Amino acid sequence: MSNRSEKRGSERGQALLDQTSVSIIISNYNYSRFLRRCVDSALAQDHPHTEVIVVDDASSDESPDVIRSYGSRIRPCLRAANGGHAAAFNTGFAASVGDIVFFLDADDYLYPNAVSEVVNAWEASTAQFQFRLHLVDEREKIMDIFPPPEQPFDTGDVTPKLFHRGRYQTTVTSGLAFARSALEAVMPMPEEKFRQGADGYLATVAPLHGQVQATDVCLGAYRMHGSNHSLFAEKLAERARWRVQHDFCRLEALSTQAAAAGSQLQPGIALHDPIHLEERLASLCIEQTRHPVRGDSRLRLATAGATASLAMNYSIRRRAVEALWFLAVGLLPRQAATSVLSWKLVASSRPAFLTALSKTIRRAMG
Repeated sequence: MSNRSEKRGSERGQALLDQTSVSIIISNYNYSRFLRRCVDSALAQDHPHTEVIVVDDASSDESPDVIRSYGSRIRPCLRAANGGHAAAFNTGFAASVGDIVFFLDADDYLYPNAVSEVVNAWEASTAQFQFRLHLVDEREKIMDIFPPPEQPFDTGDVTPKLFHRGRYQTTVTSGLAFARSALEAVMPMPEEKFRQGADGYLATVAPLHGQVQATDVCLGAYRMHGSNHSLFAEKLAERARWRVQHDFCRLEALSTQAAAAGSQLQPGIALHDPIHLEERLASLCIEQTRHPVRGDSRLRLATAGATASLAMNYSIRRRAVEALWFLAVGLLPRQAATSVLSWKLVASSRPAFLTALSKTIRRAMG
């Protein structure tokens, strides 16, 4: 092929990419102090044919006024009653038309090239695209990368991992984009079961309808502040119980979707998932009387966690450290085990020497 023919082919390919329509759905509830930064980031995307939909879930702050100030530049969806994360996602998706759909939490924001980077890398078989985010504080100071670079994304056909342990290496709402065709197969999602953690539902069931792609480039920012639902730092047992129950809701949705496609999940797959097992251990250790799973024992969960950790796709050193952590929680006296749990799950609880050691280990595992 001549250089001229190659150039024409490249131009036609770029034209097709430019015609790909994209929807960015922003879900907001009482985040007026962050909302303008988020909306502005969506409007600043350098990809043409990008629509911005802002769903307000019956906020009681100034959010509706912020949304109205954008006029026709965005598509507002102001819900009359608060329905939670899933309800906001369902509302936004019903109003969207994009071939590729981004969901963006209102306290986060995207970089101007986020959509174009995803569109340019998108393949016909893709159901879900995931990318890393800079972890920033309230003032947008970059603190880290999420997920950490030493945790490789899973890509391709992730259904074997989903069917084995109910999870694969993915990310949070603002680091995900989905094919419309995949979303049409799994939405609307159950609103009551996913009042929080709607991204967990989508990232669990969307990969049943195509491939997962990823990039290690940071295409946006994940803001950490005192109001994040995912933190619960001062209520470790409450957070653990919520995450355990959320996992069971995800697995129920996965089972339903898999059955519709002619597949069946094996019982007990959560016992192959180290992330689930560490939260289940936290719930049992810290507040046993309110633990949601009868018949659990620390030793059983710790043994399952150690075994599951050794099967992960981390470095051998990281897998060994994770396995030893599980065994320590399972074998130490309850008070000591609770301290070890909190040191891992809540960074602010760690002694200074342990924080320094953790950084050293992380660098070594990178």
